[in-house]
Amino acid sequence: MNGNRPGELSLSVIEGRVAEIWKHVLDVPDGMEDATFFDLEGESISAVRLVSRIEDELGVSIDVGDIFEEDPNLEALVRKVAGQAEVSAV
Repeated sequence: MNGNRPGELSLSVIEGRVAEIWKHVLDVPDGMEDATFFDLEGESISAVRLVSRIEDELGVSIDVGDIFEEDPNLEALVRKVAGQAEVSAV
């Protein structure tokens, strides 16, 4: 963990870190920046890696099941993480 507490994270920090994690874990090809998790052939191990890295690097917990139920694109995942960061800070 990097020492950030969820309440101390700005939206720009969340956007940047989640984008970096998303692109690394899902190996996003050029032209597919708006693709969803399943469009990028995400699998259970990918979902676990996403959730684990987000928790490790940002201190924000999201449920692996949310990835499968919501099939987010990057923007939707950022919103989810940002929402959870606010909930965690309360």
